[in-house]
Amino acid sequence: MAIKSIKAKANLKRNWIEKVADWLTQKFGTVLFLSINAAWFIVWLLVNLDLIPGIKPFDSFPFGLLTMIVSLEAIFLAIIVLISQNREEKITDLREEISLQIGIFSERELSKVLELMMLILKKNNIDVSQDKQLQRMLKPFDMNRVEKVLENEVNET
Repeated sequence: MAIKSIKAKANLKRNWIEKVADWLTQKFGTVLFLSINAAWFIVWLLVNLDLIPGIKPFDSFPFGLLTMIVSLEAIFLAIIVLISQNREEKITDLREEISLQIGIFSERELSKVLELMMLILKKNNIDVSQDKQLQRMLKPFDMNRVEKVLENEVNET
């Protein structure tokens, strides 16, 4: 039985804005995008410093139009990246929750296996009472205690 990945399921549920944001974020994080931006700014500066003959400057120093365009670009880039990051964070949170639940379930299963092993050992008159590590392992797992310890550690940092 194949299990569809959490990310694949989340990708199927994306709305069109999230799809566009993810696509744009992939494109923005490339050397090509950096190169296009750098070339654009260089050409803009060369034109507006009147260093290219035949092209009349349209945004003289201190380049107010360029500043506005770059500011707007930065705002939109930040928003688009945040949309993608928020979606990725939801996926990560879901993965962590699933991992935690699997860990708890596995611990319960292992505890049961250990109980059964102890029954077999007792039935065969094998004494393991001196095994301190095994004795600790036989104690019930206290999830509430672990949670409190972790909460205290988080609050201390």
